[in-house]
Amino acid sequence: MHAFDVLGDPVRRRILELLADGEQPAGAVTEVVRDEFGISQPAVSQHLKVLREHGFTTVRPDGARRLYSVPPDALSEVDEWIERFRRTWTPRLDALATEVARGKRARRTTTKDTKT
Repeated sequence: MHAFDVLGDPVRRRILELLADGEQPAGAVTEVVRDEFGISQPAVSQHLKVLREHGFTTVRPDGARRLYSVPPDALSEVDEWIERFRRTWTPRLDALATEVARGKRARRTTTKDTKT
């Protein structure tokens, strides 16, 4: 399964968002996802399994709990794919930032001229 097939599911994306801030117990993830998507605990477990099998999450036992986290390289395949487009976006975004800064300078200058 390709990374975008895994990430194409909104439940799995939401799980990754929850884990982006750090390790979480499976129960906490399940509770949020069940509330937001109205799916069963076994369905959430299946999504966690898909994420784990494709390297997007890791699980660590802690007594009776299972703690899930996102490994540092989890999105490397996605990042590599996006890099081709980033090369196009970056110069355009830099140019936009320059234009925004020019507009702010022009407004400040106009405001100063009006006050004097």
